[in-house]
Amino acid sequence: MGFLLGLLCVVLIGLIVIQIGRVSELATQIRGARESQLATNQFHSVFGMVFMAVFMLASVVSAIYYAPSSLYHGPVVSASEHGSAIDFLFDTTLFFTGIIFVLCHILLFYFAWRYRERENTKAIFWAHNNKLEMIWMGIPAVVMTFLVIQGIYTWNNTMTDVPANWVLGKDYIEIEGTGQQFAWILRHPGVDNQLGSRDFRKIDNANNPLGLDWTDKRNHDDFMPDVMYLPVNMPVRVRITSKDVLHNFYLPQHRVKMDAVPGMPTYFIFKPTITTDEMRQKLSKEKEWQEPYKGDPEKKRWEMFDYELACAELCGKGHYSMRRVIKIVTMEEYLKWLGEQKTYYNPENALSAQ
Repeated sequence: MGFLLGLLCVVLIGLIVIQIGRVSELATQIRGARESQLATNQFHSVFGMVFMAVFMLASVVSAIYYAPSSLYHGPVVSASEHGSAIDFLFDTTLFFTGIIFVLCHILLFYFAWRYRERENTKAIFWAHNNKLEMIWMGIPAVVMTFLVIQGIYTWNNTMTDVPANWVLGKDYIEIEGTGQQFAWILRHPGVDNQLGSRDFRKIDNANNPLGLDWTDKRNHDDFMPDVMYLPVNMPVRVRITSKDVLHNFYLPQHRVKMDAVPGMPTYFIFKPTITTDEMRQKLSKEKEWQEPYKGDPEKKRWEMFDYELACAELCGKGHYSMRRVIKIVTMEEYLKWLGEQKTYYNPENALSAQ
């Protein structure tokens, strides 16, 4: 029913546009081409100014209205150590581009109105103006230089690998996220804190979806959890791969976003700073998070909050289903969870695969 109503609206709008065109043609014949052209210019210029005012007002109102629920200015603050630098870069870029948007938006429609064709007017040929050209080249150049330098500084501080003197399992942990249509396969090392090697020729979707090399004993204690637990205030190095098409490893609340490219392993390092429980306590004080949760009306929205892993690359028709829950917990809770996990290694399957 909704589709039919929408189709009907489109047809009616098309008919209205056609009728307006016919009326315009008739008016031209009656009043003459010159008079009609001047009237058309007047109408378009005034309509442009009205559109400018309405669109600008709508942009400001929508920005204010949606700000409390946005990723960068909502109650769900950045939950990683590097997140504040990403947020600062975003706000700085938004500040300068916002000024440019407002000025260009106003001038674009103002000039169309101010310099519309009118009776007894003649256009002025103005080849160039050195002063104006220096201004509109110089100011953007300075702003872009500032943004690029700030971006490079943030990138260099964010996209560093672990220092050579760090000890795996003590100074940081390493996990793996592999994208496939349409799910994330998460792998966590066992007690040896090391992820074993893989071989794509050993992939068996039923028994060995990642192609783990069972001759590598580091694989024998690795496990693949449905929900990934990570300790707070512990750096995490994420290996990111893909089995089929482009995916994107996206942790929005932790400001982590990295492509998963087939045949080209990538990585990302981040340090969680706020546990899931701490974030829920923060959200419990927010009015909009006091509403009942749609999936479970007996609970509030803040009680159902979880950090999530999503795919930020349009990878196919099942793209929407690529979601995993990430739990950030204390070190004690993490070690307890670690001790409860079962290895993916199966001696019988491993023997048959050789």
